Amino acid sequence: MSTPSGGLRPETRSEARELLLLAGPLIAAQLAGIAANFVDTVMAGRLGPEALGAVAVGASTWMTLALSTTGVLAALSPTVAQLRGAGRRQEIAGWTRQTLWIAILMAVVSVALLRSIEPLLWAIGVDPPLVPLIVGYLRAISWGMPGLCGYLVLRTLSEGLALTRPAMYFGLVGALINIPGNYALMFGHWGFPRLGVVGCGYSTAVVAWVQFLGLAAYVALHPAYRDLRLFERFEPPRLARLRELLRIGLPIGGAIFVESSLFSSVAYLVATLGALAVAAHQIAINFVAILFMIPLGLSMAITVRVGHARGRGDAVATRRAGAVGMAIALGIQVISAFVMVVLPKPIVALYTSDPGVAETAVGLLLLAAIFQLSDGLQVSAAGALRGLKDTRVPMLITIIAYWIVGLPLGYALGFSIGLGPAGLWAGLIAGLSVAAVLLPWRFHRLSRLEKASQGGQIG
Repeated sequence: MSTPSGGLRPETRSEARELLLLAGPLIAAQLAGIAANFVDTVMAGRLGPEALGAVAVGASTWMTLALSTTGVLAALSPTVAQLRGAGRRQEIAGWTRQTLWIAILMAVVSVALLRSIEPLLWAIGVDPPLVPLIVGYLRAISWGMPGLCGYLVLRTLSEGLALTRPAMYFGLVGALINIPGNYALMFGHWGFPRLGVVGCGYSTAVVAWVQFLGLAAYVALHPAYRDLRLFERFEPPRLARLRELLRIGLPIGGAIFVESSLFSSVAYLVATLGALAVAAHQIAINFVAILFMIPLGLSMAITVRVGHARGRGDAVATRRAGAVGMAIALGIQVISAFVMVVLPKPIVALYTSDPGVAETAVGLLLLAAIFQLSDGLQVSAAGALRGLKDTRVPMLITIIAYWIVGLPLGYALGFSIGLGPAGLWAGLIAGLSVAAVLLPWRFHRLSRLEKASQGGQIG
C-alpha cells in the first residue's frame, strides 16, 4: 500500500477517499440509531436501577434479534453491489422484491419470539423484579418488527446502489422521534399514560414504522430509483432466488446472532447478579455500542466497495478495498480506546449518579478499551468477506470465537473464579480477539487466491 518513498499510492488514497465518502452517511445512520438506545438508557436511568436493568436486558434481547434479522436481509446489499458493478442494474428490482418476501417471514418469526420470552427469563434466573418489566418492554417493541424488516430491505437496496444518504436521513428522523416518544409514553406527558419501560418499547415500535413508511415513499419518488420500477408490479416468491438470498443471508444472520448473543448472554448472566451489576453493565455496553457504530458503518461501506470491485471482475481493487477498510477501522478504534482510558468517570457520570453503579461501570469501560482494536478489525473484515459473498466460513469462525472461546471463558472467570461482571467482560475480550485474527486471515487468503487466478502479482 506504500510507494518506495513511504507515502500512500494514489490508488490507495483514492480508495480511502471513496470509502469514507460512502461510509460517512452510513456511520451517521448507525450513530443516529444507537442514539435512540442511548436515550432509552438515560431516560430509564431516571426511573431507577430496576427500570435501567430491565431496559438493559430487554434491549440486549431486542438488538440480538434485530441484528440477526438485519444480517439475513443484508444478503441484498452485496447482491445489488455486484449487479451494479457488472452493469446489470435491470435485475436489481427482482432481487429486492424477493428479499421483501424474506422480510415478511422474518417479521412473523421475530414477533412470535419477542412475545414468548418470559419462560426463558425465569429459566435462566433473571432477578424476579426485572422479569415483568422486561416482558412488557419486549411485547411492546414487537409491534415494530414488521416496520423494521421492511425498512431494512429498502435500506440495504440503497446501500448496494451506493446511495447511503437515505439511511442517514431516516436514521436521524428516527432518533428525533424517539425522544418525544419516550418523554410522552415513559413519563406520562401530553395526556399519555405513564407506562415506564413499556412506553419505551412502544416508542421504539413507532419509530420503526415511521422509518419504513418514510423510506418507502423516498424510494418510490426519488429519481435515483426510478429506473428500477420497484413498486410497479407484484412478484410472487421465486424459489431459486429465495434460495440464493438465504444461502448468503442466513450465514450472515447466523454470524451476527452468534456475536450479538454473546453480548446478550453476558447481559443475562449479569442480570443474575442483581440490579446494581446489570445497571453498570448497561452503562458500559451502551457507550461501547455507540462508538462501535463507527466501524460498523464503515464495514457496511466496505461490503459495497468490495462488491462493486468484485462485480467488475477487478481482483486487485477487491483486495485493496478490504485492506484499506480494515486499516481505517483500526485507526478509528485506537481513538475509541484512548477516549475510554482517559475519560471513564465523565462518561459514566452521563448515565448515573449512583456511586456503586458508577464504580463498577468505570471498571468495565477500562476493560472495554482493551477490545476496541479487535472489535474494529473483526467487523471490518466481516464486511469485506460479505462483499465477496463469503458467509458460511465466517459464520463458523464466529461460532468458534464467541461460543467456544468467549462465552465459556467469561462464565468461568465470572462465576467459577468469582470475578463477576469483569470476568464476563474478559470473555468478550477473548472472543473478539480470536475473530480479529481469523476473519482478516480469511479475507487475505481468498483475495490473494482471486488475484493470483487473474494473473495479478501477489503482495
